[in-house]
Amino acid sequence: MSEDNQNQEKENNGGAEEKQRDAIRETGEIALSRRIHLLSVIGEIEGHECLSANSKTTKYEHVLPKLAAIEDSQEIDGLLILLNTVGGDVEAGLAIAEMIASLSKPTVSLVLGGSHSIGVPIAVSTNYSFIVRTGTMVIHPVRMNGTVIGAPQTYDYFRQMQDRILGFISEHSRAGRERLEELMLDTGILTKDLGTILVGEDAVREGLIDATGGISDALRKLYEMIEKRGKRG
Repeated sequence: MSEDNQNQEKENNGGAEEKQRDAIRETGEIALSRRIHLLSVIGEIEGHECLSANSKTTKYEHVLPKLAAIEDSQEIDGLLILLNTVGGDVEAGLAIAEMIASLSKPTVSLVLGGSHSIGVPIAVSTNYSFIVRTGTMVIHPVRMNGTVIGAPQTYDYFRQMQDRILGFISEHSRAGRERLEELMLDTGILTKDLGTILVGEDAVREGLIDATGGISDALRKLYEMIEKRGKRG
């Protein structure tokens, strides 16, 4: 190979690496291989309002188009989702969860530090889910910041939103709806509040998550699903 060709190759590789770093920095995404795309859901899930620049956020207007592109791509066979989120905007979180659940390609999620609040539907939206042993999931009633009008319609709206969340989680996990509501309204675990904290194996035992494991387990499972899908195809 000539020196000019070598220099050109270095420039191309450098450009590709820079694009990869930009993708990780801006959206928390990276192509692990030709077959698998990695999507991270971290910090707070941002909805229609922009959060402080000091906050770590996952922007749903970035995630939804990316999921559509993954579904349409012939070069991506599976999706791995890493979660470490405190929750956030309910409508945005449910939109992301519904989008993931509707993908035709194999999907696996891995809960790391935590997947709290509206992060729970996202964690269970994949075909198979893992949680590390120290990972946490928090289930609690819908909360709203700002002024709340104390009228029956307001409480009906809150109830409808909670029903949507409970319905989605029960449809995409082994957890029963009644048990989920018990966990959501429990007063014994979260001090001066309602809800339940599930750690690692507790989340598996309650049927929210399929198994405990780490990144190697998640990738192995995803490759297995991809291979089975290929054989059926």
